[in-house]
Amino acid sequence: MVTLSVFDQSALVSGMTPYEAMRNTLALAEAADRLGYARVWVSEHHDTDGLAGSAPEIVMAAVLARTRRIRVGSAAVLLQHYSPYKIAEQFRVLEAMFPGRVDLGIGRSSGGKPPSAAALQYGAGSDATFERRLLDLAGFLRDDLPADHPYAGVRARPSIPTVPEIWLLGSGTQSAELASQLGASFAYAHFFKGIPGHDAIRNYRDRFRPGPLGDKPRTAVCTVVICAETDEEAERLAAPVDLRMLLIDKGEFARPYLTPEEADAYPYSEEDRERIRANRTRMIVGGTDKVRRDIERFCREYGADELIVLTMLHDFDARLRSYELLAETMGINV
Repeated sequence: MVTLSVFDQSALVSGMTPYEAMRNTLALAEAADRLGYARVWVSEHHDTDGLAGSAPEIVMAAVLARTRRIRVGSAAVLLQHYSPYKIAEQFRVLEAMFPGRVDLGIGRSSGGKPPSAAALQYGAGSDATFERRLLDLAGFLRDDLPADHPYAGVRARPSIPTVPEIWLLGSGTQSAELASQLGASFAYAHFFKGIPGHDAIRNYRDRFRPGPLGDKPRTAVCTVVICAETDEEAERLAAPVDLRMLLIDKGEFARPYLTPEEADAYPYSEEDRERIRANRTRMIVGGTDKVRRDIERFCREYGADELIVLTMLHDFDARLRSYELLAETMGINV
């Protein structure tokens, strides 16, 4: 059986307020917990129109408090902007409150446009490399910084015997290579560019060795899935997602997710339609039978342990129904 999880970006759709987007994130997490999904991850984006989630550690605390068994994580904390010591303490607090349910996903991207990235680093005062920050984070989490480290005597609090699962997220080979060297679990963002990551996953497994971030290989792949009662209804729901991806490809980040009617009224050129067809490699769309076949083939080709599902729809009820149908057709209900 395929292990399924949820990725949520607290998306804003046409006419929605950020308050509603955050409430939807909590409601989706509660549903995922009830339906049998393995984990739910929330995102970090900054000054990005259409996405409300900018502080995953805060959202995680709310989600953990409202769920009973599902693992909850970040996708991802953008470590290059922050102090490893501060991140270690934040996630130790979460682990102390909800032991055995916390995932610490780390990403390398900027999380937004260059000005917002610069604002995040304002006053940080450190030029440490990303790898150095990862090693320092692991040291603070596990209380095993090298004796010659300048902060070797500093302890992250609270002092607890367990640590979150550490995942490194990426959309290329560089993050996979780093994860294999340091012992982290690895999640490939197939939805981000649609570039097949089979080589990245395979190389990660072949080269994995236990390290400061973990002791066994674990892989996941994240892609967009839209499931409906019929193939035709799924295609209707997918039209705004097609348009959103197209607009981002064109450098238009300012619009929220549109409705199917707004997507239908957009003046597509033939070049636009060709781009949309290409972007469909980032998505699995259809009725339950088609989606089940496509997911089984997708996971088999990747050889991944887990599929993390991103479902972006204009209507929250339709979005929730997609996750419900997916849980039913894949047989994950607890």
